[in-house]
Amino acid sequence: MSHKFSVKDKKKLDNPERRKLLPPEATLEKLQLYKGDIVADVGCGIGYFSIPAALIVGEIGKIYAMDISTEMLSEVHVRATENNVGNIEIVKTVENSLIVDDESVTYAFICNVLHETNDLNSFLQEVKRILAWDGKVAIIEWKKQESHMGPPISHRIAEAELIETLKHMEFQDISKIDLGDEFYGIIGKKQRE
Repeated sequence: MSHKFSVKDKKKLDNPERRKLLPPEATLEKLQLYKGDIVADVGCGIGYFSIPAALIVGEIGKIYAMDISTEMLSEVHVRATENNVGNIEIVKTVENSLIVDDESVTYAFICNVLHETNDLNSFLQEVKRILAWDGKVAIIEWKKQESHMGPPISHRIAEAELIETLKHMEFQDISKIDLGDEFYGIIGKKQRE
């Protein structure tokens, strides 16, 4: 059974330690988010990355803030309003069903969500479905190591395992991004053969 983040712990999603370990703007830039991208922030939580992503992609871009939790999505709405951000669309999803149309996003962003899925392959197939050709998937996950924070080590996905899964699903140009001591980043592209 997967490890699910509890909504009652949502304050953990934005605090000084997280901002030091994963500064949102700098992290998104490392993960090659660009102006004009149409983004699916899959498992967006409180919008920690959704708001900065909306500013990076600008008025010509768009963010689909996606989560299975109504409470989390309400928080995104509040934060978007407080920051006067108008290019975020809130999307209530269900596990393994991201609701939006096929090939409708250019950039799928998944931060610390994959270790919570019950079926990694089905989840990633759904992400691939919504990605346009030449679109990117950018993933952040906990390193598979003991840590004072995050999910138990037994629930974490090793970087090499995730890379192999993406290759098996025919993602191309897979690259690793250094995100410090606690997390790893991976980018892959959906390309025609």
